[in-house]
Amino acid sequence: MTRIRIRVLGPVQLEVDGVPVRLTPLTTRLLVRLVAADGEAVPVRQLRRDVWGLADEPRHLALRGRNEVQKRVLELRRALDPRQDGTAARVLRTEQQVTVGGPETAYRLVPDPGEVDSERFTAVVGEALLAPPATAAHRLAEALSMVRGRPLAEVNGEEFAAPFIRRLITLQDSARRELVRSRTHLGRPDLALPVAESIARDHPDDPDAARTLDSLRAALRARHGAELLRHAVPLPGRRVDVVLLRGDLFEQTDANLVVGFTDTFDTATDQDVVISRGSVQGQLVEHLFGGRRRLLDEKLRAGLRAVPALGTESAQAKRRGRRVRYPVGTTVAVPVDGRRVFATAYSRLGNDLVARSGHEDLRTSLDNLWASVAVHGLYKPLAVPLMGSGLARVTELDRGQLAALIVDSFIDACRRNPALTPELRIVIRPEDLAGTDLSPVEKRFQDVESEAGRGRAR
Repeated sequence: MTRIRIRVLGPVQLEVDGVPVRLTPLTTRLLVRLVAADGEAVPVRQLRRDVWGLADEPRHLALRGRNEVQKRVLELRRALDPRQDGTAARVLRTEQQVTVGGPETAYRLVPDPGEVDSERFTAVVGEALLAPPATAAHRLAEALSMVRGRPLAEVNGEEFAAPFIRRLITLQDSARRELVRSRTHLGRPDLALPVAESIARDHPDDPDAARTLDSLRAALRARHGAELLRHAVPLPGRRVDVVLLRGDLFEQTDANLVVGFTDTFDTATDQDVVISRGSVQGQLVEHLFGGRRRLLDEKLRAGLRAVPALGTESAQAKRRGRRVRYPVGTTVAVPVDGRRVFATAYSRLGNDLVARSGHEDLRTSLDNLWASVAVHGLYKPLAVPLMGSGLARVTELDRGQLAALIVDSFIDACRRNPALTPELRIVIRPEDLAGTDLSPVEKRFQDVESEAGRGRAR
């Protein structure tokens, strides 16, 4: 049988066997009038008033008017049934009504379920309003996706269409409000927010809509907490997030940690001479090893056994700290309580005990870091400080540029390693935030998304 689709949730569209059909303006209005009748038969005289805009005609002119209606009905039937398989007779029926003035021809539209989008919309919303939240959210989103604009847009404001339009708009409004409730109940205020915004926009004087919108925005702000930025790396078939957040690296208890070291992997904080107690290395001993520096040293030595040293300084040349040097970029995965601390050398500790690093050193250490994370990271989230912004400052880059460099290196690594980490967190200390411009990171993600868009277009 011929497949018919009549869409009235927006500008009227007729499709027959998947092909849009163009109707003349009068025939389009005839179709709209029959849809608005909602299954009731419409007499010819009523069609003349509503479709043609003509008052009741004298009896001697009624035949001419009836012929004009029949011509448009015939055009509509031909459009509905191009193969002449009986579809038109099924969908558009001719009836006779008994009136005071005698029998009168009337026409009734009786499509099958699903052939008119408003009927499908009504059925799906009705089912969803009685369903549990997850099912309701799915079905309501499905129903609302059918809406392309104001129902029966061509006859908006005309009396015959008012009840039909009012019913659908009321149902649409109920669907939107219930979708907001369902998504909120499911813990997805981010998905509820755009729907709530559309309700508030359409009902600017509705205090409930305004309160709901304010509540969702507050919930989202609270959920972000310390988050400053979150973006997904555009990768096929998997989700990897990059998050910048304000806080303390050692508060990320569910994540692997990255701690920057010098090429000698010093850990001594005595009198703040070799390593500052306020540095990330100095805090590592206290936070994760209970002040037991020797335990950390043992784990580092175990990891460094497989790494060829670059050389050893003499006691005369380097009077304090360790004297064995390793290549910049050397990374040791230190196991701690079911997770890993990735100790990575990104600076050189001079014999004057001043750590020095540069853009290329940091990039090398990052590239080696991601390779180690891919092997030893247990596919946990990874938290990294703003490396290069501390005592071993990479002077040619400001903090925002350092963050962008970390992000850039990480995105490249994600493309090479399919199971690197589900989330990278770059942790910025609160006292550093005021002097950190994050626009380079935002710009980098804009570029990445543009590149991904061009790739999809090709």
